[in-house]
Amino acid sequence: MAPTQQNLIVSKDPPDIEELLSLNPRMPPTARLQPSSVTKANKKHWKRNKVKCEVKCDLENDFSDVKHTTLSERGALREAARCLKCADAPCQKSCPTQLDVKMFISCIANKNYYGAAKMILSDNPLGLTCGMVCPTSDLCVGGCNLYGTEEGPINIGGLQQFATEMFREMNIPQTRPPSVPDPRPASYNSPIALIGCGPASVSCATFLARLGYTCLTVYEREQYVGGLSTSEIPQYRLPSDAVAWEVQLMTDLGVKVERGRSLSVKDLTVKGLLSEGCKAIFVGIGLPSPKKIPIFASLTEDHGFFTSKEFLPKVAKASKPGMCGGCGASPLPPLRGVVLVLGAGDTAFDCATSALRCGARRVFVVFRRGFTNIRAVPEEMELAREEMCEFLPFLSPRKVMTKDGRVTGMVFARTEQRDDGTWYEDDDQTMSIKCDFIISAFGSHLSDENVLGALAPVKLNKYGLPDVDPLTMGSSEPEVFFGGDIAGIAETTVESVNDGKTAAWSIHKYIQGLHGLTVPQKPVLPQFYTPVDDVDLSVEICGIKFPNPFGLASAPPTTSAPMIRRGFEAGWGFCVTKTFGLDKDLVTNVSPRIVRGTTSGHNYGPGQGSFLNIELISEKTAAYWCKSITELKEDFPDKVVIASIMCSYNEDDWTELTKMAVQAGADALELNLSCPHGMGERGMGLACGQDPEMVLTISKWVRAASSVPFFAKLTPNVTDIVTIATAAKDGGADGVTATNTVSGLMGLQASGTAWPAVGADRLTTYGGVSGNAIRPIALRAVTAIARALPGFPILATGGIDSADAGLQFLLGGASALQVCSSVQNQDFTVISDYLLGLKALLYLRATAGDDWDGQSPPTPQHQLGKPVTLTEVLQQKETLPNFGPYRIKREQHRAAALKKIPTTKASAANAGAKKGCSLPNEEVLAQRRAALQERNIASVKDIVGLALPFIGAYGDLDNMQQKVALIDPEMCINCGKCYMTCNDSGYQAITFDPETHITKVTPNCTGCTLCVSVCPIIDCIKMVDRQDPYVPNRGIPT
Repeated sequence: MAPTQQNLIVSKDPPDIEELLSLNPRMPPTARLQPSSVTKANKKHWKRNKVKCEVKCDLENDFSDVKHTTLSERGALREAARCLKCADAPCQKSCPTQLDVKMFISCIANKNYYGAAKMILSDNPLGLTCGMVCPTSDLCVGGCNLYGTEEGPINIGGLQQFATEMFREMNIPQTRPPSVPDPRPASYNSPIALIGCGPASVSCATFLARLGYTCLTVYEREQYVGGLSTSEIPQYRLPSDAVAWEVQLMTDLGVKVERGRSLSVKDLTVKGLLSEGCKAIFVGIGLPSPKKIPIFASLTEDHGFFTSKEFLPKVAKASKPGMCGGCGASPLPPLRGVVLVLGAGDTAFDCATSALRCGARRVFVVFRRGFTNIRAVPEEMELAREEMCEFLPFLSPRKVMTKDGRVTGMVFARTEQRDDGTWYEDDDQTMSIKCDFIISAFGSHLSDENVLGALAPVKLNKYGLPDVDPLTMGSSEPEVFFGGDIAGIAETTVESVNDGKTAAWSIHKYIQGLHGLTVPQKPVLPQFYTPVDDVDLSVEICGIKFPNPFGLASAPPTTSAPMIRRGFEAGWGFCVTKTFGLDKDLVTNVSPRIVRGTTSGHNYGPGQGSFLNIELISEKTAAYWCKSITELKEDFPDKVVIASIMCSYNEDDWTELTKMAVQAGADALELNLSCPHGMGERGMGLACGQDPEMVLTISKWVRAASSVPFFAKLTPNVTDIVTIATAAKDGGADGVTATNTVSGLMGLQASGTAWPAVGADRLTTYGGVSGNAIRPIALRAVTAIARALPGFPILATGGIDSADAGLQFLLGGASALQVCSSVQNQDFTVISDYLLGLKALLYLRATAGDDWDGQSPPTPQHQLGKPVTLTEVLQQKETLPNFGPYRIKREQHRAAALKKIPTTKASAANAGAKKGCSLPNEEVLAQRRAALQERNIASVKDIVGLALPFIGAYGDLDNMQQKVALIDPEMCINCGKCYMTCNDSGYQAITFDPETHITKVTPNCTGCTLCVSVCPIIDCIKMVDRQDPYVPNRGIPT
């Protein structure tokens, strides 16, 4: 060693690294002390939520998403994982459209966004709209069983919005389902008119089109579509492109939309449409006339007075791309000063928060009753409160004060409640409030004579609305149906959607009746359908056609034949019976024997990352299983039944049991040579499967006894699984199953006993670990066998808990996929998720860009789940985090920028749009369909083993092609996890600013990727090509 090296201290960090480590966690030797006055000052610097009594930020022209429910992919995956997927789920029972909430959330948890969207759109064609604006706290969320726990209910609305938005990114059109009659009877060509292109009509037209009706026309009064969803729900709650996309899905099915046509004696009338040949009419318009109390009778916008029916459409036209008639052509209502909003419904709060965006300095929401009587959903009220709107309860309007033709204030009387619950107005208690504008949000009604005349001869009820049957949405005229606001039943968008859904079936029943045809008594409405659903998942293995590659493994889910029957009915392509033996080898299980794992932390409930079991083979006889196989094959001839059999190392036993199973009609056999507990002590299972000679010999015995295909089920509890697989192949096996459970001990309790503990002595034994915790072991086994034995069929098992995981095994060389633990976590219906997910993955491999990861599109820059926009303004000269004074500074930059651009362009910028105020038009549909014709969708067999060329020896890896980490400051939440792991488990290559907590990667980065692994935000850190040569730090300079 050179003299200079003798003085070199290598066990201490150099000064520059010591400085970098200044904020790295250290355990303090003493208690910490800091005066509260200092903390009070310091906490403002780190505050992420709003400071108490904070001066409101300027919201003028800011129509960006403000919903608390909006989720990023990370947030959606975490929230979906919390869902219990309850039996007879109350959330579904509380949804007007009866969405299968637990199923779509289960799909999201497994990254099957197409499957989730299909579940949603099947029952609710306006699933995106409803995900954004549904009063979920009063509907599905209100019934969530997690309300019974301290962590609270699931954010169902946010998950619904997320799933449908992800599907929208896939750019897949809706198509007619195969259940449509072919050829179609003439009744399906009956002309049907739908008036109003709002939620009720879009829903009704969509379901009628799915049923097969071809002559559907929606008439819309305005030049834009969406009805009140477009004109009266603000852009920051429901962007116009969401509504346009849902209408586009409707037109995908051939529904026509005629704009500029209204229900009026001057245009469309019930009598006129019927005389022109329409066989049925659906009226789904909103109530067109605002309710106006007498004191406002003479007031107009020139005085500073608006009704909600006047104010909100003006805001929408100015802020929603696609409505403005040319960017900037429709300015926002020019509010200023103090605005009074009268009313306590959702519309009133939309007016209040919109007023702030139109320039109001202060907004007061005034209502007649108290806070406990507010009709608006809590979500709406909370948003108004956060945006510093003030609430004035117990006030009833008495007089409007004016000066020089302008509103200057209002006089109110106090409202009081009597002991019997009735309310009265006390004119002895009055209050005057100065204001510059008044917005009345007292609801709407049907009073337009043109509309009323156009409805004739439909009978009206005492409220002046059509007299509608709430069970059918029919009216006094058998061919006229209603839905939405005009029907007087729906109070929310989702209820309007359900009105249209209900009416669709009633119209179908009516029209078929006209032609002397009957329909089922119970409604049978087709589900949402796209080209993805046409993807063929069938696969042929050893001459056997499997309907799909997913099957139930020989495990608790196949304990009995009725369970297998239910599995087939649910959609599983094949089932492997619970392993059975000869009567002389019958077993009796111990209890307890199946326990949750500890590999995913302290996770209670479903979603276990692993299970441990000490369950043996089936307790049922071979005679039972042989009879079961025969019955199942008779009832499910297109499904594959594989008999799982086990014997000791005895040729006569294997020959006898093989012949029994084959004579029963099994399509194939699986030789259980791998059970890791209990059976090995009897000279069976693992005792045979760890010895290649025994595997070879048993395979020869079975081959000699039958020509039916058989698979040797291998154990991972060996040094080299390829040797065992090779022995099975050499013995005549047609394939292998890889792998059985991994032998393990799940954990020890504080008392020293294990779990499961059996009997008074609380004894246990090593059991089989299953679930996604063993997926890396199983995936390694599958790929190793596939590389060593090309073309040799492999039934993969071990941690396949999603279509995404299944695809990995197929790419790794598996021919089919066996599932157990995920069924234990949920139920047999997970197969629906897996089938839809795999279809979508195969479809998107051909149709999505290379920057997609399965069903996940590229991650946009986001904070709080919402896209970060105007980044060029927010990051002018410095990188600003999203807390404390920096957050305020960002908001100020943003507010200033938004004031400088037209409102609709600001809305497009807020949404991250690229085309100003334009929306997709009819050309988009034609382009998508043309592109579809050129796509080649892969089959299952096409992808088997595609990953194998990328797997090799370590020596094959190129250490000259290096990567380094790159952190996106706009997505970073400044947690410092990357900094800490790099310091204490890596290379001290990330700095952490003490004031801004902004992290930066230094040139010392070696590309180890630990930072990416622990970062809580998806794609916040990416690995990019290193631009300079990598020179390793050898420790001591040479």
